[in-house]
Amino acid sequence: MIFKRGTSQRRLTLVATFLRWEWLLILLFAAAFIVNALLSPYFLDTRNLFDMTFIFMEKSIIALPMAFIIISGNIDLSVASTLAMSAVLMATRFQAGWNIWLAVLFGLAVGALGGLLNGMMVAKMRLPSLVVTLGTYALYRGIAFVVLGDRAVTGFPSQFLHLGQGYVGDTPVPVPLVIFAVLAILFVLLLHRSTFGRFVYAMGNNEEACRYSGVAVDRIKILLFTLSGLMSALAAIFLTARFNSTRPNIAAGFELEVITAVLLGGVSIFGGEGTMPGVVLALFLIGLVSRGMRLKNIAGEIQTIVIGSLLILAILLPQLLRRLTPRVRA
Repeated sequence: MIFKRGTSQRRLTLVATFLRWEWLLILLFAAAFIVNALLSPYFLDTRNLFDMTFIFMEKSIIALPMAFIIISGNIDLSVASTLAMSAVLMATRFQAGWNIWLAVLFGLAVGALGGLLNGMMVAKMRLPSLVVTLGTYALYRGIAFVVLGDRAVTGFPSQFLHLGQGYVGDTPVPVPLVIFAVLAILFVLLLHRSTFGRFVYAMGNNEEACRYSGVAVDRIKILLFTLSGLMSALAAIFLTARFNSTRPNIAAGFELEVITAVLLGGVSIFGGEGTMPGVVLALFLIGLVSRGMRLKNIAGEIQTIVIGSLLILAILLPQLLRRLTPRVRA
């Protein structure tokens, strides 16, 4: 009887291991990789594989703090607007004669302040993050249009453009990819190997219990939203450098793709669950899918439909897996 129970437990453990969301993402990634290789004979070229990452590094940088925010039971819809506001104010300072690196620091400060404002309203005024960031979604984008109008700023110096277009030495490795890799490692350690990360999970499961347990819930919320604003401003720098241009409508729709990637990575929309490795896998999976659609010259509207469908699946599939494995969860 003991032997049978032990065998059954091992089988359940094995099932639980292979039903982890990350394994499904790996399978989907492999499938997308194979399909892309069949679509184009140039896809497997080393330079092409690395260059492919250029198109989604800015979204990937924003997705890192977004994962923390959603795990904590909140959401930030203003990330793309924060990016636009930071990019426009940075660009106008450069246009006014500022040194480019001083303008970059100014843009980072603007993004951090935008995130701080979100965090203060959510934490101190106890307003729902959905409502707050929906308001600043319009506010920050509006500021960008008021400052720059319908114009564009171009003509940035080559050393700045290297951030968004350059490679590491003589290698085919893009600079944004290296920056993202360093940031991803830091965020993984912060979420999975620190007390701060445990508090973020606990907030997502039961915020009131955290408050009564002495967790500085308000301070953590403010830090998370400020970090989100700062990372959005950092993404603004790379996006501006990649295009050598910025406009008030830059990064329109980024928030949908960022949230899709986070949820597809296994983060629960209800908070309290998810892993950073899953989010990173989902980011590269969406990058592969987008690359495949571009190889087939699929219209942008269809690509938006695909991303929206992925968002719906990212919400539904985890719930389905939980129902299929009740004994494993027990």
